[in-house]
Amino acid sequence: MASNNHGACPIPFLQESLFPLEGGFVEGRACEPLELPQGNVSCCLPCPQVEWRYKEGFMEKTHVANWVALACFVANALMLITYAVLPVKYSHRHYLSICLIIGLMLMELSFIIPLGARPDQCHNAITPNDMRSEITCAFTSALILGGGWATVLWSFARTLSLHLQICWDVVPGRKFFLSAMVFGWGIPVAGVAVALAVTGSSYRFGDVCHINHDYGLYNFWGPLMAFAAATLIIHLATLGYCIHVYVRSMLTNSPTTDNSSNLPSYSGSVRTLSARQTYRRVKRLLLLQWRGVAVVLTILGNVIFFTIIFLALDSSARKTPENIKKSQPWLVCLALSQGDKNKCAEKATDLGPTEPAVMAVLVLLALCGFWVVIFLGHVSMITGWVEWIKERRSLKKEFVSIDARKMGTQSRAYEMLSADRQHSIKSPEPLLSPIRHSDNSVYTTPEYAYLADASPDSFTRDAKYQSPLLSFSSPRPPSAMRGLSSPREWDPRATFAPSGTEGSNRYDNNRDWAS
Repeated sequence: MASNNHGACPIPFLQESLFPLEGGFVEGRACEPLELPQGNVSCCLPCPQVEWRYKEGFMEKTHVANWVALACFVANALMLITYAVLPVKYSHRHYLSICLIIGLMLMELSFIIPLGARPDQCHNAITPNDMRSEITCAFTSALILGGGWATVLWSFARTLSLHLQICWDVVPGRKFFLSAMVFGWGIPVAGVAVALAVTGSSYRFGDVCHINHDYGLYNFWGPLMAFAAATLIIHLATLGYCIHVYVRSMLTNSPTTDNSSNLPSYSGSVRTLSARQTYRRVKRLLLLQWRGVAVVLTILGNVIFFTIIFLALDSSARKTPENIKKSQPWLVCLALSQGDKNKCAEKATDLGPTEPAVMAVLVLLALCGFWVVIFLGHVSMITGWVEWIKERRSLKKEFVSIDARKMGTQSRAYEMLSADRQHSIKSPEPLLSPIRHSDNSVYTTPEYAYLADASPDSFTRDAKYQSPLLSFSSPRPPSAMRGLSSPREWDPRATFAPSGTEGSNRYDNNRDWAS
């Protein structure tokens, strides 16, 4: 198609007037007017433009970022499953970490979609597709913009939470949680809606749509960098406070003494104790939160690098007199070499980011989720999964062994009743074993004999219970005990007890008083 639309333009350029001014991202055409014998003719680079800007095979190299994003997406998904399945003592889950991972997975998903969709980057020979002309472009741009917003904002929330705990001794509670949820997900949705409605997105390099350069600085990059700068400032303030606490603890390590005594003064002891307590508290919090600090600082560094590269691309794509003058040697080289871009690659080095810089942006953008796995992953997660698998296997074996156990000739002590018999379950009757004493008196004591070879009838037969002779539930004469022939004499005076007459008189007196 390109060979039939060159018109008056030299190869490889195409004449713009031969293509309709509708469909796709018309503002994204790379066209410049040329003074030719036929007059001023607007000639355009064929789409996609990045293939002419860089050497042969560069676009194939960018697909590495898509596969890296897929690997990181799987790793982040496993972390979310770990948070959902394992208890806190193994997973160390927290909503700040979960939301940060979700934001990173949104960005990774924007790289994964083109692997299956394989979108067409061009609407025609000179016009790239945008979010209105290609559905995959709309999805990938929304995901990468929303993921970028969510990543930066949840990094900000995590930094603010750490700052409140260390510097102000405030433990974030339910109010902070609700505010973070509204703040961390509401602003990304609003930011993506504004950016796509006002600026839009299109294919600029690679299979992922990015925000256009017109007003992109005001709608996306500027606010994003403002939150990133605020996050960095809060981190520096927290770090400064930690240094201050450490220095104060070192200075108050030795007790403050006065000139007249070797004992420490009261005020000096209080200051020393307070400084040491503050230092221990800050040290404990830093030991617990250093992983979050590391991942936030890494992501902030990546965001700053991304912003610089993308703004450089926006600056090189603008049709300004400086850019047109700078690109003239490269365009003339393409025309003279009949479109051999490898011969003209050296003249295009000043027209935007270099190949290593663009490749680094794409790979680092896909690798953001990898840093979360490195810093927020714990060895205890592996231990937790091992314990979880062992528990599931033991439960399965126990279930199978109970159902598959063969009793052989042994009968069960308790039998389940069938549906057609309306009987109540009988509890086992005590088997009575006789015990013979020296006086030839016999009584029985209950013994629950749960025998394996006992028949079911042995637990349901009626057994007559004989009350033991030594039972004191009812009064018995002393002569009936132990075979004594005469009752045992009892002297009340030996135990300082009142006699029978005394007791009866006292009882009569009490009865008279009560009446």
